[in-house]
Amino acid sequence: MTDLSTFLARAERLLDRIESALPAAPQVPDWKSAIAFRWRKSGGRGWLQPVAKPHPIRLADLHDIDDQKERIVANTRQFVAGQPANNVLLTGTRGCGKSSLIKALLNDYAKKGLRLIEVDKGDLVDLPDIVELLDGRPERFMIFCDDLSFEASDASYKALKVVLDGSVAAPPDNVLIYATSNRRHLMPEYFSENLEAHSVGEEIHPGEAVEEKVSLSERFGLWISFYPFTQEEYLDIVAHWLQHFGIAAAEVASAERDALNWALQRGSRSGRVAWQFAKDWAGSKAGKKRK
Repeated sequence: MTDLSTFLARAERLLDRIESALPAAPQVPDWKSAIAFRWRKSGGRGWLQPVAKPHPIRLADLHDIDDQKERIVANTRQFVAGQPANNVLLTGTRGCGKSSLIKALLNDYAKKGLRLIEVDKGDLVDLPDIVELLDGRPERFMIFCDDLSFEASDASYKALKVVLDGSVAAPPDNVLIYATSNRRHLMPEYFSENLEAHSVGEEIHPGEAVEEKVSLSERFGLWISFYPFTQEEYLDIVAHWLQHFGIAAAEVASAERDALNWALQRGSRSGRVAWQFAKDWAGSKAGKKRK
């Protein structure tokens, strides 16, 4: 009897050690504590971390991307109303408002139940676990994946394909994926892949490598493209942010030459560059006034 008790005690200790080494089930967060969350991992365990101070940008702050804004707002409005809506892929020029547009959607629609879950590319393999946490909740969740770019061998690439449209289980109605990328097809494209193309009659069919790359982006129902700003559009955005920082309209015009030189030095006329210039110019003016 003593031997049996010793054996059972050792077995229980062994089971405790095995259980401690296994990844724990994700903890359910306090959904009322925040409108935005980040997926975090440590020691093989993942959890949703509330974001205490989400970026305050609003849709009204985003200028000269009216067409892109209109399309994604319409999709999001359908989503929060419980109507059919699409996963969204935003692609194109860096710094022209792709990520800012998603953050602004959260702020404008949070009162209607919209929530944001930010997931890093390396953690996309956990998407099935994340989606399971969200299934059945009354809120409407955007899973936000920023600046996506994959190699064909990435496990996260395959996980994203499955969650978008590749599993035997239907995705929850309260979850959409909103992703940004500088690449339309999310993966590098090589000249040699064009050599795989073949003809069937008079039609040209791409090779398997190209088909594989296109198959991921095609799983997003809505594609929204962004383009470089013209000089006029860039200055319009500069003016908006200067006024946001309290610069009088009369002073805004005097900042145009400096704004153009700033963009020339950065090699880009984008919303991000306009925002950075406005912060620098407004900050320097405030410093001079204090002196």
